[in-house]
Amino acid sequence: MSPCDKYHAKGRKPFKLGLQLLKIIIVTVQLVLFGLSNQMVVAFKEENTASFKHLFLKDYKDSAAQAVHTQRTLYSHIYYAIDQYLALPQTSLGRYAYVLGVGVNGSALSLCQRYYKKGSIDPVNDTFDIDPHVVTDCVGVNPLSFGSSVGNDEYKNFTLKFYKLINVTIDFQLKAINIQTIINNEIPDCYTFAITIVMDNRAHSGRVKVSLQNHASIQECKDPNVSGHAESYAREFFDVLVAVVCLLSLLLCGRSILRGILLQHEYVQFSKHRLGRRVSWDDRTEFINGWYMLLIISDTFTIIGSFIKIGIESKNLSSYDVCGILLGTSTLLVWVGVIRYLSFFQKYNILIVTLRAAFPNVIRFCCCAAAIYMGYCFCGWIVLGPYHAKFRSLSMASECLFSLINGDDMFVTFAEMEQSGTLVWIFSQVYLYTFISLFIYMVLSLFIALITGAYDTIMAQTQDQVRITDLHAFIAECMDTPNSGKFRGPEGTSCSFLCCCD
Repeated sequence: MSPCDKYHAKGRKPFKLGLQLLKIIIVTVQLVLFGLSNQMVVAFKEENTASFKHLFLKDYKDSAAQAVHTQRTLYSHIYYAIDQYLALPQTSLGRYAYVLGVGVNGSALSLCQRYYKKGSIDPVNDTFDIDPHVVTDCVGVNPLSFGSSVGNDEYKNFTLKFYKLINVTIDFQLKAINIQTIINNEIPDCYTFAITIVMDNRAHSGRVKVSLQNHASIQECKDPNVSGHAESYAREFFDVLVAVVCLLSLLLCGRSILRGILLQHEYVQFSKHRLGRRVSWDDRTEFINGWYMLLIISDTFTIIGSFIKIGIESKNLSSYDVCGILLGTSTLLVWVGVIRYLSFFQKYNILIVTLRAAFPNVIRFCCCAAAIYMGYCFCGWIVLGPYHAKFRSLSMASECLFSLINGDDMFVTFAEMEQSGTLVWIFSQVYLYTFISLFIYMVLSLFIALITGAYDTIMAQTQDQVRITDLHAFIAECMDTPNSGKFRGPEGTSCSFLCCCD
């Protein structure tokens, strides 16, 4: 029965329907508020990372790979990064503070080189002698304003062992405050940026890659003071309200599932002893409502995400990504659950019925297609990976092939193939043409045909006589309508604004 049928049959007000409608509204509002806050956090991190690259990487250009090719250039990049760090208060537009005692020997900055314990390479005689154990050699640097300047030039005497060098790293930390959160009526966050500049020479190819990595951690500011701003717990109260509503929804859905299991057991026993027949698994699953399972999962994610969000707003946690995944997934499931109420209307139920009918065949078809797809992925990665940017890794190869299935970047994929050799070029053409022809003209067409066939079958069943299961035949024996009044208890009738009244 639909919520309105239950109301007409037993006089029960559709509290669960009203609760779900309320939950959709408040969960969506909660997600929007978190999204606005999270956007500021991500933007602040990204903008600071871009600033650090321009500040500490010599001759840095946006979206351009940094690399050096001579020993003198590598030294100049190291000296430039450290000199910029020491002069940061005078050069940076942002307000940053040094973090002391995080480097080697209690320093603020660590300059380290990692190299093989023993390395002797002689290309002339085609010989080498290498001990693969890694040795780390570091020197510390302190800002001039925080201690003695004696020894601060020691980094300029730092000699790199190029013939066995693995990488050079410069590690330091900076503090900053994100004051733009005041726009959302939030207390500003205090950030600590752990910055690592890596000069990678693992390949020993004569090209040292230069990159900057930035890891941000958020903590509560020690003495926040915003003029005209009183501390408010409105957001925390709203998050608690969302958690309480979702907990109530979870309990109601769990109660419905439990009642369905008990009713299933009662029907199985009745069929066994009174009708003398066994109940099929298809009829058994009719008592377990999958939508309630979906809502329980959604409520669980929302409750956990709400408490993480409270921890973030109170500055005790900084798990923005985990909270975003939980709240985003729960909101997705909540909105998908709206289809359940639309399915009570026959004209809106066609999507769910079609998906339910096509699902088994679609899963079998996808398993067969996945085997061919994975074969193409591995083959493309191994053969074309060294010569094509879109096949550099297995995940990139899969993404490229999936784009080709949808008709994206076909010409670019063909054009970017490097002319490395006639054999590989011919293989790439055969590989791409066969994949596109097979998956677009055959696999994709058959996949659409499965869905279309299921839809045609459903439409035909609406006109022809449908096969009735034992369970539905048993239910059909009851000819009383919900409006008959025979399902009501002794309580009087009442009217609900969520359902039509007689």
